[in-house]
Amino acid sequence: MTCTSFPAMICKYFDDIPGMTCTSFPAMICRYFYHIPGMRCTGFPAMICKYFDCIPGMACTGFPAMICKYFDCIPGMACTGFPGPGAAEGRAIMNPMAEYINNDDNHIHEMFEHFKTTHKKDYKTIHEHETRKMYFRKNVRFIHSKNRASLGYSLAVNHLADKSEKELKIMRGYRHSHVYNGGLAFNKALYKNQVRPDQMNWRLKGAVTPVKDQAVCGSCWSFGTAGTIEGAYFLKTGNLVRLSQQELMDCSWGEGNNGCDGGEDFRSYQWIMKHGGLTTEEMYGPYLAVDGMCHYKNVTPVAVIKSYVNVTSGDAEALEMAIFNNGPVSVAIDAAHLSLSFYANGVYYEPKCGNKPDDLDHAVLAVGYGTMNGQRYWLIKNSWSTYWGNDGYVLMAQKDNNCGVTTSPTYVNLK
Repeated sequence: MTCTSFPAMICKYFDDIPGMTCTSFPAMICRYFYHIPGMRCTGFPAMICKYFDCIPGMACTGFPAMICKYFDCIPGMACTGFPGPGAAEGRAIMNPMAEYINNDDNHIHEMFEHFKTTHKKDYKTIHEHETRKMYFRKNVRFIHSKNRASLGYSLAVNHLADKSEKELKIMRGYRHSHVYNGGLAFNKALYKNQVRPDQMNWRLKGAVTPVKDQAVCGSCWSFGTAGTIEGAYFLKTGNLVRLSQQELMDCSWGEGNNGCDGGEDFRSYQWIMKHGGLTTEEMYGPYLAVDGMCHYKNVTPVAVIKSYVNVTSGDAEALEMAIFNNGPVSVAIDAAHLSLSFYANGVYYEPKCGNKPDDLDHAVLAVGYGTMNGQRYWLIKNSWSTYWGNDGYVLMAQKDNNCGVTTSPTYVNLK
């Protein structure tokens, strides 16, 4: 690169690449450059740096045209414009009232086209297409409005952005029943003098299987159940196996679960104890997101449980003890808020979230805990795919028992 066409006021700071030392480039900019041969580049923001591959041979398919056009002779560089809906969404964020005052909704059309491509959406009719775009528009407006409030966490468009609130409600399938669930009481005295780490993450220790997508089916209860048993099995054997949510959906009706129409973790535990154990996904078959025909007699049980434990309700210390000593714990939360449906990152705190037993409508898995920016959180694994949240996870604030994480936690003891 000779930098002959780069604006003089900036170009003067470039020497020659390779061999660029960047000694005269302003420190506030220079420090962001990475691996240009001979150039120190230790901190370029990820959102920009990711567009640089390597120089020479740089593939710059997404760098903004207004900047990229100034690059001349970097071998292999193709400069076709900034990728994705970033520019369109950026306009809406910078001037949100333009959509309402000037009817400027080009960003919605551009973002929706990108959304369809990213998530492989194929609408069968024009009516369905326009209906989905209407939901998408509504959800995008909500996402932007919440992000402008600087709540300490961020929302983003994900694969659920074309869904109605009724469809989102179907995915929340935890059904609380006002009966004693038969579980053992948690004994805090066992860990009274134990020193626990300030942070815990069972993912890093290999006790958590990959995030799945339950789809538009109220089967969340089966994911919380399978997740805590997978963790217990790992702690006992050192092996991580993917247990079958589909077996629980197909077979635990006699204990009171209802497949895609909802259920509870303790009813699953009771079925597993009654029928000799829970088998693997490999043996039973993949998760289908629909109710199927039970065929547990044709497979071999793998994880056999002898009892299950109710962690003391409302006690954050007890839940941390349970997670640290017994692995991931099945918990139920109040997920009936759009702010959670489009959560992306940060410590999630929703003042409107309920934490009473009747408020809980979604089963998830607590796989750890920690602190971020002075806020204690629970590390929660969801079952809404890796497109949702932070690769399928949410940091749920511990403050005020936010969304009821500590209200009804359970875990199992294996035989």
